[in-house]
Amino acid sequence: MLKFGQPRRDEPLPKAGPALEPPVARAPLPAPAHDARHVEDSQMSMTGRKDAESVLAAGIAIEGKIEGNGNVRVVGRFKGTVNVKGELTIEPGASIEGEIRAESVLVAGEVQGQIIAASRVELNDSGTLIGDVKAGSVTVSAGSRMRGRMEFGWKEGEGEPGPPESGSPFPSP
Repeated sequence: MLKFGQPRRDEPLPKAGPALEPPVARAPLPAPAHDARHVEDSQMSMTGRKDAESVLAAGIAIEGKIEGNGNVRVVGRFKGTVNVKGELTIEPGASIEGEIRAESVLVAGEVQGQIIAASRVELNDSGTLIGDVKAGSVTVSAGSRMRGRMEFGWKEGEGEPGPPESGSPFPSP
């Protein structure tokens, strides 16, 4: 009869192995400098709140539509429409092709398309923009590049020009 916890008679007894050392108490690892879900960018902190942030990572290319609340950081490439109620950050080396609507936009990479920001647009020294901008305020750093039209400081509908009489988009001298 075999009893639980006793070796079988036909099996050799196990050899004693090296004695295990008791676990060593170690100090806990330090907390990371920042949590990717709650990153606050000092340059673009418009509201002072810490919202969740979604990241389109480097090496990733996506085509489609991004919509939602919270902040979005693009490090890869995106082609399509972006509509977020938060901050949009385009990192150096990243690119967006399409229409952008956000609370605020920081361009350190490349954008081809229209930007409409409720609050502000920042064009960093590494930023390139080919397209039009409409925002409450605009900050342009030395070294950045832009080709397009820019409207800022106007309230919605305020200062809208009437239709041009000569067919030119620029007023006559």
